[in-house]
Amino acid sequence: MDRSLLQELFSHAVAVAQPERAVRDHLPPPPKGRTIVVGAGKASAQMARAFEEAWPGPLTGLVVTRYGYACQCERIEIVEAAHPVPDEAGYLAARRLMEMVSGLGPDDLVVALISGGGSSLLPAPAPGLTLADEQAVNKALLASGAPIGVMNLIRNQFSTIKGGRLATRAAPARVATLVVSDVPGDDPAVVASGPTIALGQPRELARKYAGLYGIDLPPAAAELLVGEDNLAPLPTDPRLAGNSVATIASAAISLAAAADLARERGIEAAVLSDAVEGESREVARVHAAIAREVATRNRPFEKPVVLLSGGETTVTLRGKGRGGRNAEFLLSLAIAIDGFEGVTALAADTDGIDGSEDNAGAFVDGTSAQRMRRAGIDPLAALAGNDAYTAFAAIGDLLVTGPTGTNVNDFRAIVVR
Repeated sequence: MDRSLLQELFSHAVAVAQPERAVRDHLPPPPKGRTIVVGAGKASAQMARAFEEAWPGPLTGLVVTRYGYACQCERIEIVEAAHPVPDEAGYLAARRLMEMVSGLGPDDLVVALISGGGSSLLPAPAPGLTLADEQAVNKALLASGAPIGVMNLIRNQFSTIKGGRLATRAAPARVATLVVSDVPGDDPAVVASGPTIALGQPRELARKYAGLYGIDLPPAAAELLVGEDNLAPLPTDPRLAGNSVATIASAAISLAAAADLARERGIEAAVLSDAVEGESREVARVHAAIAREVATRNRPFEKPVVLLSGGETTVTLRGKGRGGRNAEFLLSLAIAIDGFEGVTALAADTDGIDGSEDNAGAFVDGTSAQRMRRAGIDPLAALAGNDAYTAFAAIGDLLVTGPTGTNVNDFRAIVVR
């Protein structure tokens, strides 16, 4: 029963974040001149379809999305590329985007459709760097355990399109950015490394974090980072004046909708946070401690209750197993509630793909770890080897949805009775 409720809450959170509704409510004023649509991210193809259906005038455009995430559009070209490590298709698409917004005038409008995943989908190496260098940077960042804001700040240093650089290329045209946010705190400058929005953080901070997280940069990138070449525009850059930004879907909106639905289904809901960050296995231990406190002492919330949270955790790779950050969260949670009755949980990525696997997430309860052991899987060993996918596949508890068409990051729900 609780698993059905959890899946219903997840589906509702995803439905609320679908671009079809959100884009229609945030159309910019039509320009006197041309309308050029550009974009990148896991939800950007669906955003493009919604935009061209709602837009009252002529337009042309190009957006890039992850392989398998495309949809049919009439006037906006959809290109697929690799995520989370960039490839040649993304590199060529980024060059075309920059060319499309070049030579525009003050009466023209650029609409930027931005969603999570765009950082990897728009590789545009800085002078002196190659696509291989940018791929190496991405791999190092993904393995570092650094939070998304830190990763995007460092990525920003090595790009000719991120950090507002696409918008400066479009000047003097007006740029209207519509964002489906997948980042904790919903800072639009962080989503997809903000190709149309100045980040406003100095390179010195990127140097500091690269050292703090031990990012193993390729030589050309390391050399660029210590210098002052390829600096991003500041928020005060006059070329960015008059541009607009709207966050049209986010974890906060989806979690609030899930909480309302839970109450309609007769169970109280508490949103812990829409901006949870940290190591997946550690975040799971905190969630487990709260769930146990509710189950045994009816505090800080009275049971029955659904505990909801969003944001983006990270995984520091220690082994060579399979699984994304939600599966790792759940495996750690399974260990922490082993043998505990009355607790059932779901964690999943709202884009439908947890990391690079085929599942969105998985389910957990107090019997999960025991069932893994019966299936020949040691949960502790699996967690140590980052092999959560294998553990949940062994007990048939993976949640597989396929690409959902949106991306407001992770959704976590724990029912405590």
